[in-house]
Amino acid sequence: MLWTILAIIILLVVAYILFVNFYPTFGGNVSSEKQKIYQSSPNYAHKKFQNLDTSVPPDMSLGETLGLAYKFFTTSVPNGRPAQDLKVQKLTEKELILQNSTQLIWFGHSTFYLKMNGKNILIDPMFGKVAAPHPWLGANRFNSEFPIEIEDLPTVDAVIISHDHYDHLDYDSIKALKEKVKHFYVPLGVGVHLEAWGIKPHMITELDWWQEVMLDDIQLACTPAQHFSGRKIGAEQSTLWSSWVIQSPTENLFFSGDSGYSNHFTAIGEKYGPFNLALMECGQYNEQWSEIHMMPEETAQAGIDLNARAIMPIHWAGFKLALHDWRDPVERVTKASKQLDLPVITPQIGEVIHLNDAASAFDAWWK
Repeated sequence: MLWTILAIIILLVVAYILFVNFYPTFGGNVSSEKQKIYQSSPNYAHKKFQNLDTSVPPDMSLGETLGLAYKFFTTSVPNGRPAQDLKVQKLTEKELILQNSTQLIWFGHSTFYLKMNGKNILIDPMFGKVAAPHPWLGANRFNSEFPIEIEDLPTVDAVIISHDHYDHLDYDSIKALKEKVKHFYVPLGVGVHLEAWGIKPHMITELDWWQEVMLDDIQLACTPAQHFSGRKIGAEQSTLWSSWVIQSPTENLFFSGDSGYSNHFTAIGEKYGPFNLALMECGQYNEQWSEIHMMPEETAQAGIDLNARAIMPIHWAGFKLALHDWRDPVERVTKASKQLDLPVITPQIGEVIHLNDAASAFDAWWK
């Protein structure tokens, strides 16, 4: 019996190693040469990137990870996902091209199309069905349709990525997009996944926190977040996570990526604010991982810290990745923001958001 159990364990380990090393969705590995380069970053030590707040717990142990996974897959959550696929507002390529003012279109979860100063920009373009390395390892997203399909998008001037988790960086989406995209902007290390998927190195710009780059007259600033990274066991924190500031000469947009609540929001607001609109993580939270995902009430306060004129809750209405009612994020953040006198916009997936009128009212479509 002992030898049988040992043989099964060895078989599983070998199967995992083969799966991780030969299945392309896991992406690339940070080389020793890259690690030497990243040592110059103040956010890098002992071959790992770190949060500004050193009190954030380190990596979970394998036992803790397995325990959390067991709880997630065995706990019944009333209204954990919509009873039916979410409806989306459809758009055409012509409608995107004809828009003159700065516009945003939400694709659910954290994915956006942004048109600013004639540039077509995609933010965290995750169009996959599941937020996992294989379809068998995750549940389908809440919307089976998109406002516009990848093949119908116009040429994309820039893709901006916040970190390498599966619900933000998707292999199939990148493969489908790569012939349309002129350039990718990512935090340090994330480029290794893109290169593994066939993106040429000269098409990738990696940035550390507080570094800036110009896309013609649009400034992109890679800013801090309080989170973590990794697409497989053994690669935790090998790549950086971030938020982003996107500034034209006349308009200012903040994208939070994934983040726990901390004083980095105040620092970003002081350096780059005020913002016309802040796209703020608000979903997939739990007290067990509150350091790396904000509670809705913290999302509202972070909008105040940033000096945002309005916020939009994101990271919800896409996937079930936590143990809360799928409508809970938007209900709680709306209530908290009202108490803070902070405007909140809640567009439907596919509904056009005009940045110069970001505080417009939208229907409570989730009801």
